[in-house]
Amino acid sequence: MYDEIFDALGIDNKNIQDYTLPQYIRVNTLKISEEKLIKRLENKKITLQKVPYLKYCYEIMESEFALSSTEEYLMGYFYIQDAASQFPVELLDPKPNETILDMCAAPGSKTTYCAQLMKNKGHLVALDIQQNRLTALKNNIERLGITNTTIFNKDGMFVSDLNMTFDRILLDAPCSGNYTMCDYVPRTPEDLSKKSANQKRLIRAASAVLNKGGILVYSTCSLEQKEDEEVVSWALENLDLELIEITNQLHPGLIKGTARFFPHLDKTQGFFVSLFKKI
Repeated sequence: MYDEIFDALGIDNKNIQDYTLPQYIRVNTLKISEEKLIKRLENKKITLQKVPYLKYCYEIMESEFALSSTEEYLMGYFYIQDAASQFPVELLDPKPNETILDMCAAPGSKTTYCAQLMKNKGHLVALDIQQNRLTALKNNIERLGITNTTIFNKDGMFVSDLNMTFDRILLDAPCSGNYTMCDYVPRTPEDLSKKSANQKRLIRAASAVLNKGGILVYSTCSLEQKEDEEVVSWALENLDLELIEITNQLHPGLIKGTARFFPHLDKTQGFFVSLFKKI
């Protein structure tokens, strides 16, 4: 199914369904320094390895027990988060005292990372349409010591109802999730068309409330062209957005300047990321 993508990028896909994802954590520097947390975890005989292309990400090499059972997790000293999931937030590069929007926020992995990079300053708005997922979002915000975030149970398509504009917007769009975890989950063409149409509506809504010169990151945890490059092409043709080249990518997308993560090559979820500026 992905032969066209792999051929175009010159990537070997013979082992695409033969991989195991490791566990990653993100150090929450709002509550503890990297050095202190790593020392505490190593004292518990947890072996970690720094992920070189991310700021606060560590791969768990060995642990005799579940990380979520540790005192350090319960105290909010770290968040269990896939490496690829941290990459879009670092591209967004939220700054203290800015007004930031996370359009599809729950359960809060990227929201809390945005707040961390903002150093709990400025205003972070987190939206999610699913009421049942907001509990996890609220719990994670509280556990990690986030104080600059306002949560709305709201469809991102109607973000203009808030009468706000934003300096930076993260749109990690609802997607098919193909190759999100250690499985390929086949979807029908109709499924993908519906997802793609919804993603285009969301990115249009995001563009409408983004300040001129503002930054928008569009990402999915899918390898489907229809949800990735097709949405980017549509946005460039129909919205006041220009593409910014991602220079620290592991693998390029089919559109120059976009980025992809492949499970069998990168030991992460399958992921697509693109970076825009409002013109």
